[in-house]
Amino acid sequence: MMHAEFLSKVSALYQRFQEHDSTQADRIARFRNIEPESAQFLAQLVHIQQPQQILEIGTSTGYSTLWLAYAAQQVNARLTTLEIDAGRSQQAASHLADFNLSNGVEFWVGDAAEYLKQSQAIFDFILLDAERDAYVDYWPDLKRLMCVSRGVLVVDNVLSHADQVTDFIAIIQQDEQFNLSTLAIGAGLLVVTWDHEKQSG
Repeated sequence: MMHAEFLSKVSALYQRFQEHDSTQADRIARFRNIEPESAQFLAQLVHIQQPQQILEIGTSTGYSTLWLAYAAQQVNARLTTLEIDAGRSQQAASHLADFNLSNGVEFWVGDAAEYLKQSQAIFDFILLDAERDAYVDYWPDLKRLMCVSRGVLVVDNVLSHADQVTDFIAIIQQDEQFNLSTLAIGAGLLVVTWDHEKQSG
């Protein structure tokens, strides 16, 4: 798929998602997709980092998944995306098929905590965009599954919902093995990487 064609199709899809959300009073009923500028940044980061294994926690209806899969296809990476709602995961899979981006993408349906605990995979790139009250419990397994040599963890909504991620960020900071940067992109992105100087020291 050419870049201009992808941008046109993904923009139209995002508008459909936004129109849906505008009619939903219940937060859980909304798709709550990542902002376009954040999604584009993630794709750029994938191009720069050239990961082999990507993990997305929180597929929803697949807007961010499309961007990650588009970038993953160009760098020959594999993408695993987790979603607790089977209906939304099916919608996302349908969208990726429509974009011809299904190759190399695994859709996993269930509680992300369960996947993280049982997984033995190592991921170079992780996007965390799920229910924020679970993040603290996720952390030991996120750390275990995050590639030590080059792993990157990106967390969405750290400015828009700063109060809900305070404890999670504090736990990472207390670990003292990681570098953290907050970027004012979209709803706010936290970028976490291993601090190799502290590890070697």
